[in-house]
Amino acid sequence: MLKLNNIEVRYQKVILVLKGISLEVPEGAIVTMLGGNGAGKTTTLKAISGLLKTEEGEVTDGTIEFDGEQINRMNPETIARKGIIQVMEGGSTLEHLTVEENLLAGAAVIKSRAVIKNDLEKVYEYFPKLKMLRKATSGYISGGERQMLGIGRAIMAHPKLILLDEPSLGLAPLLVNKIFEIIERINRDEKTSVLLVEQNARIALSIASYGYVIENGRVVLDGTADQLRENEDIKEFYLGMSTIGKKKSYRDIKHYKRRKRWL
Repeated sequence: MLKLNNIEVRYQKVILVLKGISLEVPEGAIVTMLGGNGAGKTTTLKAISGLLKTEEGEVTDGTIEFDGEQINRMNPETIARKGIIQVMEGGSTLEHLTVEENLLAGAAVIKSRAVIKNDLEKVYEYFPKLKMLRKATSGYISGGERQMLGIGRAIMAHPKLILLDEPSLGLAPLLVNKIFEIIERINRDEKTSVLLVEQNARIALSIASYGYVIENGRVVLDGTADQLRENEDIKEFYLGMSTIGKKKSYRDIKHYKRRKRWL
């Protein structure tokens, strides 16, 4: 469904951020990108959705294909109409609108009122808390509720592919588990593909079928979720475990040096 071929991205025509990223998202799959802050994960999502253009960024080499069509020169609106919807970090709500108005904004490309009404009830079924808050001003809801709202608004647009940026960020563990259960349901019930950016490697690999590890703008490792979970580098650096199962300290992790075979 989605294929990135050796993508390079520069900001302000000078700052090279992505240095040849290649990855694929098959139809109906959940694929995750793992990596630390500044690795290039969010930039990769914005290159796909076209949002780089709003930040003086551009794809300067390589191609992005969606359903066999090159999209990296298209504007964000056109890309969204083709079925790619990005959920920004933290949900990114329209804060002056109510929760329900935010959801209806996500359905801007849908013309049928009956379809919109049905989709709204579907979102409320996934997220009962949003139904309780439907008249609340979205600028005053909690972080977890904003994350639910961002995903719900994406559902309203009938996406073929959802780009999720750090859905667990800042959330309590119980709510993180709930959010990820719903992501799995959306993937299964709506047949929606998902490209997931997540620093919580443990939970990301629990729902993804395939993963890519991004460091310094490059893919340094990729494989099935099972392969990545069993990889000693992933265990030690991203899952925070040593080879004998001992939890590593932040200092240990911060100074961890990648094995040469990764480079």
